[in-house]
Amino acid sequence: MKLSSLFSALWPATGDKSGIKRILNPARQRFSGRFDYAQPQRELDPFFIWSAIALLVFGLVMVYSSSIAYAEGSKVSGHSTTFFLMRHAVFLVVGLVAGLVAVQIPLATWQRLSPYLFAIGVVLLIVVLIPHVGREVNGSRRWLPLGIINLQPSELMKLFAVLYAADYTVRKLPDMGSFKRAFLPMATVILFVGFLLLREPDFGAFVVICTIAFGILFLGGLNARIFALLFVVALVGFVLLIWLSPYRRERLFNFVDPWRDAYGSGYQLSHALIAFGRGEWFGVGLGASVEKLFYLPEAHTDFLLAVIAEELGFAGVLTVVVLFAVLVQRAFAMGRRALLLERYYGGLVAQGIGLWFGFQGFINMGVNMGLLPTKGLTLPLMSFGGSGIVANCMALAVLMRIDWENRHVSRV
Repeated sequence: MKLSSLFSALWPATGDKSGIKRILNPARQRFSGRFDYAQPQRELDPFFIWSAIALLVFGLVMVYSSSIAYAEGSKVSGHSTTFFLMRHAVFLVVGLVAGLVAVQIPLATWQRLSPYLFAIGVVLLIVVLIPHVGREVNGSRRWLPLGIINLQPSELMKLFAVLYAADYTVRKLPDMGSFKRAFLPMATVILFVGFLLLREPDFGAFVVICTIAFGILFLGGLNARIFALLFVVALVGFVLLIWLSPYRRERLFNFVDPWRDAYGSGYQLSHALIAFGRGEWFGVGLGASVEKLFYLPEAHTDFLLAVIAEELGFAGVLTVVVLFAVLVQRAFAMGRRALLLERYYGGLVAQGIGLWFGFQGFINMGVNMGLLPTKGLTLPLMSFGGSGIVANCMALAVLMRIDWENRHVSRV
């Protein structure tokens, strides 16, 4: 079978709901034994809950371990070794409270609110670019100062993009085979968001949001030929963005050989690789990292995994990878179950969040291991950062709501 025929069989060009039903009916029959809704069920998925809790707690411990020396030597922290620990703990509490509120909101309400939330996200991305309003750090204007905290709109935009793209796809299901009616409007909106993100600049968030939006369109039945064209155009566009930007081009060259300029532009990656090398199988011990002692920049944010590798070794890194794999798999399973129950919005939101966590986690891990060019993306649920943690916790809450509604509907 040709690849185009395979895609056409999986994702009908018409994109209507009857096409999705034709895909799901055999699956419903095949999985009916697994999803025996007459049997007693738990209220929530225990594998999902425990993997999420483990990542949040593990992240809190490692943020403290990786930030002790930096906090002690920083004037901002008042030389308190627990400065970043306490702030991260506060962010976690705020995120959990936001999650408790979010999990109470019915999915139908999230769907009605999604266009407005997306519009709010766009407004915040515009506001952050206004001089003397947005806060600039290391040449990037990504934060809005709100008293004692800084809001990073691009992190919230990832969640809003999931909610909006899922709602858009459900509304456009009958037109999924049309380039003009289904793909072009979403592409225009996302390119405008991408323009704002590149003005900050935040190339990493731009890549993640593009992946989320167009990934959900594909999962919702976007014509395979349109998606293939999108992939080629996106690839060419990303290459041009990298090639036409001197600092991005330099990062790419240093990714290929970080030791070429180990004390300059290849500094972060070379020290991350040293951390991985020192960790070996079981690490040098929790708290015993040398690279976090002012050698590895952003040790508690972008390069948290490198500290985990040094202190806990291959075993620690494998634990993180497995926990993320379980979380993403459960998110896609929730989405699959929602689609089987013909709850299309919930299914696409769940799979969109799984795509978000999986893709961003993959990029961060790849950067830390030297498999991908250096990019400023944090490790979801684990790295230090208030806006990211709050957005992640809210996304987990939305997943919990989808899972709960799936189980409630299946009992009816």
